[in-house]
Amino acid sequence: MPAEVQTRPGLTGNQLKILAMAAMTCDHIGLQLLPQFGVLRIIGRLALPIYAYMIAEGCRYTHDRKNYLLRILALAMLCQVVYFAAMGSLYQCILVTFSLSICLIYALDNAGKCRDPGSVLLALGVFLAEVFLCVLLPKLMAGTDFGVDYGIWGVLLPVLVYCGKDRRQKLLLLTLGTVLLGAAFGGMQWWALLAVPLLMAYNDQRGKYPIGKLFYIYYPLHLVVIYGISLLLT
Repeated sequence: MPAEVQTRPGLTGNQLKILAMAAMTCDHIGLQLLPQFGVLRIIGRLALPIYAYMIAEGCRYTHDRKNYLLRILALAMLCQVVYFAAMGSLYQCILVTFSLSICLIYALDNAGKCRDPGSVLLALGVFLAEVFLCVLLPKLMAGTDFGVDYGIWGVLLPVLVYCGKDRRQKLLLLTLGTVLLGAAFGGMQWWALLAVPLLMAYNDQRGKYPIGKLFYIYYPLHLVVIYGISLLLT
């Protein structure tokens, strides 16, 4: 009979993901249904740093990098099609942001391992392409609502975490990235720093049950439900 995995004190990855989903839901309810309750948007600021940390961990420990990227990218494209069909919106959701993060992580990781001019140029090309997409293209399309959620700083947040060699470095780089986000967006975005103590409690264990795929169902489902409720209330 296999020995049970000893549970360490602290929050598991599953618990942090559920906290992030709850915070994200509060944020979207506050945005779409209850804008008069600003506390919902404040709670929602916790989601991005937690997800960014988990995306970096996913890139580090996944057994199939290609599949990991394609799952998030496919869901991102599905959501964008729905956004455009329902609201005519060109705004790129957080899954697009994280897809860009993963691409840059892979490119930088490859450059670090190969250390040849081709891989370094490829990583630089990916970075410049993402800067163009997040910073310059929204200005060129100023007559539309095109933009990438959280911009280039949102893209870089998981990348910074991935660059950390141990937990201390990961948390320091996450804090740095969250401060840069606060400086870029101001206002309630500074509340995202409250996610750092939660991640300090992470015990580096996944949890008892594999719930990684729950997000792929929950993310579009909760958006559809909230959008449907908003239509009923108008």
